Amino acid sequence: MSVFNIWDKVTEDYKTVKADKYLGIFGYPIKHTLSPIIHDTISDEFSLGERYIPFEINCDLGDYIKSAYDSGIVGLNITVPYKEKVIPFLSDIDVDAKKIGAVNTLVRNDIGYKGYNTDMEGLYRSIVESGVNIKDREIIILGAGGAARAVAYMCKKYNSKKVYIINRSLDKAVKLACDMDDGLFIPLSADKYNNIPKGKYIFIQCTSVGLKDGDGLPLINDVEFYNQADFAVDLIYNPAKTEFIKFMEKQNISAINGLKMLLYQGIIANELWNDIKIDANLSDKIYTKLIKKLYS
Repeated sequence: MSVFNIWDKVTEDYKTVKADKYLGIFGYPIKHTLSPIIHDTISDEFSLGERYIPFEINCDLGDYIKSAYDSGIVGLNITVPYKEKVIPFLSDIDVDAKKIGAVNTLVRNDIGYKGYNTDMEGLYRSIVESGVNIKDREIIILGAGGAARAVAYMCKKYNSKKVYIINRSLDKAVKLACDMDDGLFIPLSADKYNNIPKGKYIFIQCTSVGLKDGDGLPLINDVEFYNQADFAVDLIYNPAKTEFIKFMEKQNISAINGLKMLLYQGIIANELWNDIKIDANLSDKIYTKLIKKLYS
């Protein structure tokens, strides 16, 4: 099976793309992705002759991973719902990605693809760039899915003081805390949020709440709870301002969306694929393109 026969209703533009080498992303749905802007810009700047293709995969992930490898795909990103499901189909996995339990980047080697998680470092870089240090801070993570796994591991790796994981399903929050294997984490069901001591926290929103108009605030409908934030991150970047971000801004709480996380996770992935270093000027150029596309 050729990888170029597995597209499911991607835009006609991608069906006719020709290049010396190909990169891509597997996910479902995938048509909204901005990642081609990142990687095609890098290819043009470095004269790599690569093009980045979104593949909308909704079954047989293992077969498609093998097909991508056999077809010579240089590297892949993996997005929802496959960041955890892809792991059995890898030839190797990076230490951090293994501990996180989720993979978003595949790097080609002699026998298959090695899995990495660049989401975690991409998020960390975006937070640091905002002038915030998570070391010795108390964090509230909203959600316990694949994205939250990378956030939790980031908190562990960079020495946060305490991390509350809030999720509708307590079991899922408990599993994430246990998988991190660290007393740093306190899992709570959403109805027990008042068990968190009053104070000031970094809030990191990892659920899909906010992707649609009218979604409201995630998990907990209590403005006093959210007023405890002194910095907030929503991993959603489209729309650029979810109700969570709008609320924080109304309260004069510094908040960022996930666009720079998207930028930096992509840059780190491309550096792995091509053994290059991408400087701040090119990063800024790509970010400007992303904003233009997002708001066009």
